[in-house]
Amino acid sequence: MGMSMNVVVLSLFVSSLLLSVVTASDDGLVRIGLKKKKFDPNNRLASRLESEDRQALIASMQEKYGLHNNLGDHEDTDIVALKNYMDAQYYGEIGVGTPPQKFTVIFDTGSSNLWVPSSKCYFSVACYFHSKYKASESKTYKKNGKPASIQYGTGAISGFFSYDNVQVGNLIVEDQEFIETTKEPGLIFLAAKFDGILGLGFKEISVGKAVPVWYNMLKQGLIKEPVFSFWLNRNVGEEVGGEIVFGGVDPDHYKGKHTYVPVTQKGYWQFDMGDVLIGDKPTGMFLPMPRFCAGGCAAIADSGTSLLAGPTTVVTMINHAIGATGVVSQECKAVVQQYGQTIIDLLLAETQPQKICSQIGLCTFDGAHGVRSDPEVLYLFIGNGKSSGVQGNAMCPACEMAVVWMQNQLKQNQTQDVILNYVNQLCDRMPSPMGESAVECGSLSSMPTVSFTIGDKVFDLSPEEYILKVGEGPQAQCISGFTALDVPPPRGPLWILGDVFMGRYHTVFDFGKERVGFAEAA
Repeated sequence: MGMSMNVVVLSLFVSSLLLSVVTASDDGLVRIGLKKKKFDPNNRLASRLESEDRQALIASMQEKYGLHNNLGDHEDTDIVALKNYMDAQYYGEIGVGTPPQKFTVIFDTGSSNLWVPSSKCYFSVACYFHSKYKASESKTYKKNGKPASIQYGTGAISGFFSYDNVQVGNLIVEDQEFIETTKEPGLIFLAAKFDGILGLGFKEISVGKAVPVWYNMLKQGLIKEPVFSFWLNRNVGEEVGGEIVFGGVDPDHYKGKHTYVPVTQKGYWQFDMGDVLIGDKPTGMFLPMPRFCAGGCAAIADSGTSLLAGPTTVVTMINHAIGATGVVSQECKAVVQQYGQTIIDLLLAETQPQKICSQIGLCTFDGAHGVRSDPEVLYLFIGNGKSSGVQGNAMCPACEMAVVWMQNQLKQNQTQDVILNYVNQLCDRMPSPMGESAVECGSLSSMPTVSFTIGDKVFDLSPEEYILKVGEGPQAQCISGFTALDVPPPRGPLWILGDVFMGRYHTVFDFGKERVGFAEAA
C-alpha cells in the first residue's frame, strides 16, 4: 500500500463543510480541522413537507415488519429504512478516485454502505446541488454496474455499484465498492448539506453485500487497532464540530473510564439497555407487553441520527414530564374514556398485562402478547414518528400504552382518579406526526434529568442536553430531543441513541471485541 499503519482522526462539523486543514500532531494522530455552521431552519420545513408523503414505504413493508431494501438479502436491514438524515448535524470530508474528488458525507454507524451522487444522475434535482462523482476523471476507477437501491425513512436512493480508491484522512482505501446514485428523490436530499453517506455498521446489513469501508481499512492494514471512536462537540460557541478517531481513542476526548457493553446482534451497533429514568423515577419499561421492553430494551448507538428515538409509551411519559406539546391522540383518549376503569380493575385483579387488551376486545392474544384483530393493519412509527402503513384501527396499540401507564401509576399507589387523569394527560403529550414536540425555552430549569441505564451505570442527560434550540432571541424555538419509534418484535422494541446522547458521552466502537463503550465527553 506504500502507507504505514497509523491512527487517523477524521473531524466532523455541524451542518456545513466550510474549511478543511490537515495537521499532524506529536501524539501521532492526524486531524482534519473542520468548521461548523448553525442548524438550518429550512431543513425543518423540508422535513415536514417530506414527512407528509410516506406512502411509498408501504410497498416495502412486506416481510418482517415490512422494511427491507431491494438488495437486502439479510433480515437486519429494517433500521436503515427508518432513518431520517434531515436532522443529522455532523459531517466530514472524504475523497473518491485518483485524483481524489471531494465529498461531504455523514459517518453513519447505523448503515454500512458508501454512496455518493453520480455524474450520471440526470433527473434528480438534488444531484445538481451536490458534488458528483465522475468516473472518467479517475485513474483508479473500475466498473461494476450492479444495480443498487436503499430505502430510507424519507425516500430511496438508487444507482449502481462501482469500484475506486477512497481517501479517508490521509489513508487510501483501495478498490472500495460503493454506490453511484443516479436517483435521489424528495426534498430531503435536495435540502441536505451532505453529499453522501459512509456507513460504519457491520457487513451483515450492507446492501448488495458490498464490503464496508471500515472492513477494508482493517483488511488492508491501514490502522493500528480495530477500534474507532466518536467525539461530538456540542459547544455551539466553538469552531470544531468533533472528531472521529480511526484505529484508536484520543484520551483528550473523554473523562474517566468507559462503560462497555457487548454487541448483542451484529448489523447495527446494538446492545442491551436497562430502564429509562425520568428524574430518579423508573418509567416501568420492563412490563411483559409487546413494544414495551419485556425483560429489557435493545439499543443502537447511531451517529446518523440526531435525536433519541424510542418506544412511544416512554417518549410520551418523557414529553409529559418536560411539558412538551404534541398532537392529541383520539384513539388514546377513546380507550381511556371507554375502557380506563376496566383496565384498572383487571390490573388490580392481577390479570396478566399482556392479556388485558385482548380480554376487552381491542386486540387478539397470540400466546405471547396482544396483536391487532385486523392482521392486515401494520402499526409502525416510521422514522420521525408518523404512523405509516394501511390506515385502520389504532385502538390496540393505544390500549397497550394505556395498560403500561396505568400499571406504572398503580405501582406508585396512586388513586384511580389520579391515574385516569394522568393517562389522559399523557394522551395529550403523544408525539406529533412530524416527530417534533415543542417546549417552552424558558422552562428548561424546571425540567427533569432523563437517564439511561447501560451496563452497570446510569447515564444522565440534562434539559440543556436533550432540548434542541433553533434560532435566537424571541424567535427561538425549543424542540424535545426525544422522538417516537415503535419497532415490533423480534427486532424491537428498541432505542436509537443518536447525536443527542453521543454528544454528551464519548462513544467507542470496538470492532475487535464486539462491544460499545461510553464515557463522559471532555
